[in-house]
Amino acid sequence: MLKTKDILDEKNPILHKKCEEITFPLNKDDLKSIEDIYKYLRDSQDDELAKKEDLRPGMGMAFPQIGKLKRIFIISYKTEEGDFIEYTVINPKLISYSNEKVYVEEGEGCLSVNREVEGIVPRCARVTVGFYDEKGTYKEVRAREEIAVAFQHEMDHLDGIMFTDRIDKNNPFKDQDKMRSI
Repeated sequence: MLKTKDILDEKNPILHKKCEEITFPLNKDDLKSIEDIYKYLRDSQDDELAKKEDLRPGMGMAFPQIGKLKRIFIISYKTEEGDFIEYTVINPKLISYSNEKVYVEEGEGCLSVNREVEGIVPRCARVTVGFYDEKGTYKEVRAREEIAVAFQHEMDHLDGIMFTDRIDKNNPFKDQDKMRSI
């Protein structure tokens, strides 16, 4: 079972490397990792379980965060109704994006960043992403707001980019007035 201690810290060089494309079918190890990540993300969004298991809350995780340089990430977003919106994303490609920029008002976070980070991360308000699921079926998703931010954040991980890299070092709130907070 995946635990918080199994997630690589931002200082780990693996998180700053570009991941390899995946070929199908997936091997058993990768399928097990996908299953483990889903369990971690779902459990981490349950306040009681998160406290009991000492899980940091998260809605997305990429394979490099568990030490695998493969172009796979998972999004598991718990809605206000308690349902989950979930995606297994393999070999994603950005198809289109909006000109409108947004940022996460309380600040973007990451399971690999164990510190407070000042600043905003400019993201597209809407993105369309093409990808394959774990069975090798091609899909396209048009994501908005929080889900769009999650897709962009996790896609960055696959290219060795941390959200902290996207914050202007000299002016952490640069162009905030030109973006909408979500």
